[in-house]
Amino acid sequence: MKKIVFICIPFILFAQNLQTLLEISKKNNYEIQSKQFLIHSKEKELRSVEKSYFPTLDLGAFYQRDDDAIPFQPGITYGIKATLSYELYDGGKRKYTLEQKNAERKEKEFSYQDSIAKTALAITEEFYNILSQKALLEARKDAAKSVKEELDRIKRFYEAELATSDDVDRLQSAYDRNMYEIESLKLQILSAKKMLELSVGMKIDSFENSQFQKIDTSSIQELPSIGSLKASKKALLYTAEQIQSAYYPHISLQDSFSWYGYEDEPQLPAGIEYLDTQNSAMANMVLRLVDFGRLKEEKEAVLLQARALQQQLLYAQKEQKIQLEIAKERIKTAKINIRSAKSAYKAAKSALETITKKYQAGLVDNVVYLDALANNTSAKALYEKSLNDLEIAYAKYYYYLGKDLEEMFQ
Repeated sequence: MKKIVFICIPFILFAQNLQTLLEISKKNNYEIQSKQFLIHSKEKELRSVEKSYFPTLDLGAFYQRDDDAIPFQPGITYGIKATLSYELYDGGKRKYTLEQKNAERKEKEFSYQDSIAKTALAITEEFYNILSQKALLEARKDAAKSVKEELDRIKRFYEAELATSDDVDRLQSAYDRNMYEIESLKLQILSAKKMLELSVGMKIDSFENSQFQKIDTSSIQELPSIGSLKASKKALLYTAEQIQSAYYPHISLQDSFSWYGYEDEPQLPAGIEYLDTQNSAMANMVLRLVDFGRLKEEKEAVLLQARALQQQLLYAQKEQKIQLEIAKERIKTAKINIRSAKSAYKAAKSALETITKKYQAGLVDNVVYLDALANNTSAKALYEKSLNDLEIAYAKYYYYLGKDLEEMFQ
């Protein structure tokens, strides 16, 4: 039973369709994982600011030794001090810092979603490009097989002195060229597959056919990259308010309690004793009066950054609409290309069948036969590629609609 489970596991893990690969990439892709850590980092920063509203308690100790004691000052003084501090009012700095950190956390969340969406689109394009390369590889293999059969047949004719060496050489050259192109395609597919495995985060041994739904919709959602820009702009605006808060009063309260101990105490006049404990309460207020416009310039610099992001935001919003229009046209073109490629493949296949019969009957030479075979190979691969290009076109269409690609499969 264990052997059966062991044999089945690779199939379960590695025979995946595109939808499953996209789901796995969310958990295994290193870039996506890094964005998750950045979200957690901002959450920690946010909680840190939230806790700044609570008082702080500090405990300290000191030890002082003088070589010679003098009146009213012992040779050795030591003690412990506990200080309770509370910032009563900070001009709104913590409030705006809290809003800033919250906006930064949202920016990281949008960045995380944007990374997922872009990775999914990149994986989709790579997936279908590999399928197109595989289709071309199979077409090349079929062509090589046909050429090999003809080569073997002509060799037998040559041995029987019914064909010339030129006939054999042409077919041998065509066969060798096909074998080279097959090996080149294998290398290209291997390279593309390895990069796809890096994006997905797992080994892939097979590619199952996957197709998107073919629907038109006017429901458009904002891209995560646009949400990220909006959140970044908000964070900068709150940063500007945070800088402005330095011009408002800052009020803090502090209470300290100290315990003292002494050694080498000098003789004190009667009725005078050293302190054993001391409690000190303090209220502080600080108001910035003059800084020669330093903070004003700093605030304006941040606001200019926010204006720059606003321009990027307008560009990104316009770009999404334009790319969506292009995606719609890309789908129309892909559909037309499928009809054209299908017709071309049908004609090339029919022509190859006719010319093969004529060639074997000696009515045409091997040059005509090899041309027909090459046309059929190319037409077959182009037809398969046109089908895959349509899937890529729909993937881009759904991406610019702001859809989750995982949810758009048939």
